[in-house]
Amino acid sequence: MQSELEAKDFPIKEARALVKDLMAPKESIYWVDFLFHIVLGWSAFWLASTTTIFSPIWWVTYIVSSIAIYRAVIFTHELAHLKKGTFKLFRFVWNITVGFVIMAPSFTYHGVHNDHHARDVYGTNEDGEYLPFGAEAPWKIISYVFLSFLIPLFIVIRSMVLTPLGLIIPPLGRLVWQRASSLTIDINYKRRPMGKSDDPTSRMQEVAASLYGWAIVYLVYASVLPEQLLLMWYLVTFLALFLNSIRTLCAHAYRNAGDKKMTLSEQFLDGVDVPGNMFTSFWAPVGLRYHATHHLFPNMPYHSLGAAHRRLRDQLSDNTQYMASTRNSMWHALTRLWADAKASQQKS
Repeated sequence: MQSELEAKDFPIKEARALVKDLMAPKESIYWVDFLFHIVLGWSAFWLASTTTIFSPIWWVTYIVSSIAIYRAVIFTHELAHLKKGTFKLFRFVWNITVGFVIMAPSFTYHGVHNDHHARDVYGTNEDGEYLPFGAEAPWKIISYVFLSFLIPLFIVIRSMVLTPLGLIIPPLGRLVWQRASSLTIDINYKRRPMGKSDDPTSRMQEVAASLYGWAIVYLVYASVLPEQLLLMWYLVTFLALFLNSIRTLCAHAYRNAGDKKMTLSEQFLDGVDVPGNMFTSFWAPVGLRYHATHHLFPNMPYHSLGAAHRRLRDQLSDNTQYMASTRNSMWHALTRLWADAKASQQKS
């Protein structure tokens, strides 16, 4: 069945015609969604930082803050796709309220993620957001999830130590840019030298994130902020990264070994949609549960993806290939990925 589907051309022209009225982003939706969740997230974060740790109230506020802040953070994906020069105030507010605080400003995703959508890059060894989980040993899936425990510590070292050192030692700064300035899943990914396609405010964002980190440490040291706040930062960042690692594993089938370019049909069939229910947006927020559909229409705003999925499901003259990328749930997507990985090992 898989090979038969791959042999067909995806009906992209028909699909585009069905969703052409869904391509314009509605800025008011972005603002209301983002502001609600960032206010909720940091309010719950503060409560969790000032209440008895592991108490019932602490658990509630910790989970609420993590999920709300996670959703706010994921707007970086939208920023990478929004037309250059638009949403300037939104980008600025996003950075000062969440990007700098978690020390992962918008420049860490800008440009890098767009390469992931390039037809000749997707799924190859040049794609920093793709690893062949479905074609390699299953233990690599587990190890990727467990990295969520360590990445917050790396973020702190990168922003608070390597950023100031990189300003003093230019060769180190260039190395940090190439090897430690991209939100990717491939630790071997090497970012191109800074160029015109990169955000011109990248350096300022980098410095601002470092200053945020040192300011918070100083305020804790001076007893202006509670010591528990530092632990909360780690725990919230960890849980957000953990949820994102699950979402990432559910985003693609990851069957390409990276040594060949994929056709449009192969790329779509390697993507995954998990329409799920209202709870799905907790682990795959801001439209990312429709990841296969997103790869068909990268510039479609997140608030239109659900409608696009329903139209393509119901109105395509032949939706066989489109529905082949749909999974019933997170568990369905993960077990399919695990089964593919096991099958690949049995063949080798």
